[in-house]
Amino acid sequence: CLDAPTLRAIAQNGVRLLALRSAGFNHVDLAVARDLDLTLLRVPAYSPYAVAEHAVAMILSLNRKIHRAYNRVREGNFALDGLLGFDLHGKTVGIVGTGRIGAITAQILHGFGCRLLGYDVYQNPDCVALGMEYVALPELFAASDIVSLHCPLIPETYHLINAGAIEQMKPGIMLINTSRGQLIDTKAVIKGLKSGKIGYLGLDVYEQETDLFFEDLSNHVIQDDVFQRLLTFPNVLITGHQAFFTEEALKNIAESTIGNITDFEQGRTSPNQIDLSELKK
Repeated sequence: CLDAPTLRAIAQNGVRLLALRSAGFNHVDLAVARDLDLTLLRVPAYSPYAVAEHAVAMILSLNRKIHRAYNRVREGNFALDGLLGFDLHGKTVGIVGTGRIGAITAQILHGFGCRLLGYDVYQNPDCVALGMEYVALPELFAASDIVSLHCPLIPETYHLINAGAIEQMKPGIMLINTSRGQLIDTKAVIKGLKSGKIGYLGLDVYEQETDLFFEDLSNHVIQDDVFQRLLTFPNVLITGHQAFFTEEALKNIAESTIGNITDFEQGRTSPNQIDLSELKK
C-alpha cells in the first residue's frame, strides 16, 4: 500500500516516478502523491482477454460444479447428486462495466447464446453490435440470471453490491467479481448466500485481500473470519486474484512498464499517466 508515510519517505529519497504494474491505483494515496509532485504511470490494459476468460471460467465452473466434481472423482465418488447445472444458452447476463474487459466478456457470452444487458456511463459500440441492451442498474439486477462486475473502484462504485442491490436480484442469482474486492459488501453477500437469494458466488478478488492473497498461508490459521465463512459455502468459488495471470499478460505488463519508464526518462507525456490535477485539495 502506497500510503502517505510511504510516499513521503520515498519522495524524501529523491523518487519522482511511481511506475505501477497494474491497472488499478486505489492502493495509492493520490492526494499525497499530487502534493509531493510525484508522477504516476500505470498499465491500463495488459490482457483484457485473461480476466474476461477467467470470469467466464468461473461462470462455467460454478454452474456445472466442476470444483466439486473434481474433488468427488478423486475420492471415488461418481454420484451425480448435487451436480445439476443449467444451460448457459438463453440465460440473461448483466455486465456491469463495459470497457475492454467487460466487452470481451460479453463477446464470449454472446457466443454461448446469452442475452446481454449492460450498465456503464458510456455505451460501448462493440457491445451494442452484439445486441447488448443498456439499462439502469435496478433493471439489470432484476432481469439477470448472472451478474458479472467489470468496473473500477471509485467512490461511486464502493459496495455497489450491497443489501439493497441484492434485494433487487432474482432468487438464485449468480454473482461474479473479477474486478475489485470493495465493489462488494461481503457481509451483505454472506446474508444473501444464507438466505438463498444468491445461488452462486465467484470471486477472484476480496474486500480485505491485502493480508491474504499472493501469500502461502497453508501452514497458518487464517484470521479473517468473514473470508473463512465464505469458504464454508459449497456454492462459492474463490481464486486468489489470478484472473490476470497469463503468459501474455505478464509479457505485456513488463513491456508497458518499461515503456512508461522510458517515456518519463525522455520527458515524453505518457498516455498511461494518472491525472492528479483534478483531485480536490
